[in-house]
Amino acid sequence: MTDHGYLQRLAEIEAQVSQAALRPEVVCERAAGLLAGRIGCRIDEAHAHLRHLASQQAREVTAVASGVLAVLETRESTPSGALHRSAEEALRVPHAPPEARSRARSEPSPTARREWAGVVQQVLDTVPGEYIVVTALRDDTGQITDYEIVAVTRTVTGRSGYTGPQLIGRPVSEVFPAIVGGPVWRAWSAALDDGRHRQVSGVSSFHRDDHHAEQHLSVRVRPVGPGLITTWSRADEQARLAERIAQTERLGNLGWGEWDLVTDATVWSDEMYRIYERDPAQGPLPREESDALGLPEDEPLRRQAAEAFGRGETVDLTARTLINGRIKHLRAVIDAVRDADGRPVKVYGIIQDVTARETSRLKLAEVQQQLREHQQSLAAEHRLAARLQHIVLPIPDAPIELPGLRAAVKYLPAEQASRVGGDWYHAATAGDGSIVLAVGDVAGHGLKAAATMAQLRHALAALAVTTTSDPAALLAHLNRLLYAGDPETGTATAVIARYDPGTHELTWAQAGHPAPLHARAGTVTELPRRRGPLLGALRGAEYRTSVAHLGPGDVLLLYTDGLVEHRSHTLDEGLAPVLSVLRRVTAEPGARPLEDLLTGLRRANPDDDTCLLAARRHPGPPPDLGAHRG
Repeated sequence: MTDHGYLQRLAEIEAQVSQAALRPEVVCERAAGLLAGRIGCRIDEAHAHLRHLASQQAREVTAVASGVLAVLETRESTPSGALHRSAEEALRVPHAPPEARSRARSEPSPTARREWAGVVQQVLDTVPGEYIVVTALRDDTGQITDYEIVAVTRTVTGRSGYTGPQLIGRPVSEVFPAIVGGPVWRAWSAALDDGRHRQVSGVSSFHRDDHHAEQHLSVRVRPVGPGLITTWSRADEQARLAERIAQTERLGNLGWGEWDLVTDATVWSDEMYRIYERDPAQGPLPREESDALGLPEDEPLRRQAAEAFGRGETVDLTARTLINGRIKHLRAVIDAVRDADGRPVKVYGIIQDVTARETSRLKLAEVQQQLREHQQSLAAEHRLAARLQHIVLPIPDAPIELPGLRAAVKYLPAEQASRVGGDWYHAATAGDGSIVLAVGDVAGHGLKAAATMAQLRHALAALAVTTTSDPAALLAHLNRLLYAGDPETGTATAVIARYDPGTHELTWAQAGHPAPLHARAGTVTELPRRRGPLLGALRGAEYRTSVAHLGPGDVLLLYTDGLVEHRSHTLDEGLAPVLSVLRRVTAEPGARPLEDLLTGLRRANPDDDTCLLAARRHPGPPPDLGAHRG
């Protein structure tokens, strides 16, 4: 590949990028969002950083954002050369008059320099290849005396075995002495002088003692903010292969090791040192020390692996290792080159750090166990709630005979057992001889709803006999009872009606509940509904009554909202089939049993329980039947 062909393709890519330019405000928003996601800051902080860079470089914020966008959107899928171009477009000072370039390259404060270097390092931490970012060190006269490394990718190795972050803050003359005074050094100086990028070919090595010195490097230098970003690549195929392997190790968080049993020599890859957090200058970890890092609890796994290796099998083992006080989960795949008798001559191993995966797996298992325990607890609660409901709310099989009325009750539980609710009814003679009819619905489901339902139902029964039969007064008492109770109890709705067998007058009131339906000879009306807040919502809530008259054979239907309410349709749509059944049953000659009416009604919401209470006035004078409590 010729340099001319490479530059031509770069030019074509740049042309395609320029044709796909976005609106300025979209560019800024996207760049800030991507930058915030990469470095873990807030969106407003990313916007502030873009404005800071623009001020430093005497450029428009949109121009800086376009460059940052190019870097962040291409680095995962673009080779290092394109990243280099993107970094320049993102941060370098464009060609401008000398005075403008001088202002843009003015030395930032130490704090600003550190912040800038930190952002650049965060970007380099996520990209493959070999990159260093340097800033010039000057004497009192402004002359360059050296360069300081301020950011670097993890794969870069300097003199004395320093790698990656160990190089940050060190002068180039210390870690790359071969660069001093050479073509790369001169390219740096020229790039700082005119703001243009440079490419240097034929560089033998950055290390004087590099045994690969005959391999030529191609070096690219580009101005970036107050510094210079430099990257290089080797021309020979073997070096390219080694680079690909290194990138694979980094992406897979794995390293390899080799142990020659004949010479007793051990070799580790760079990633192996990073996994074990060991300085490469110390060499591979002795096997005795490596074995001592394993947790005693995993000793049976290691013994099984040793037995499998002895049988000539490939070992695949995941075990825990204590490294610098932190437990890591390491997966080891080990095999050997063996002689004719099956004895190992060389042992090869790949070690992969799977700590993140194993930690996630353990957390998932913990969450699943908690979920199972929670489900078991819910199931027990639901069973208890259902038993409590059956005890507190017995549903009679036959109609309830009351003075002047016949009543029938139907309860439709939710289809899911977990949705046991707090619907209830009351049909009994009050202390003054009138008839009190009621239905109610406690918010929520489960044990709390069932317990609140029992509290309200028993309170109403006691109040109607000992205190009052006035529906508004009864609702006020129930409201105070619920409001003064456990704050977690919540609220409830109810409708209470009092029927006077002597005058046939029906007085009723409601608390956030649907109004009763009155049917007479095929005509169905919803009784006029007066105000009444939910039970338990307001301390001093007031309730008002309405009055209606029941004629011979008239039917009154009290119901909870599960009969008509569903999120997929309106209340009118839910009420329509109920009205149709009432018209048909009451229009037919002769009084059909109330059970037929209740059987014909279908609830609208299978996820909610429903309670129905129907009452019909006797055609003749009220019989003296005494009280019946439902």
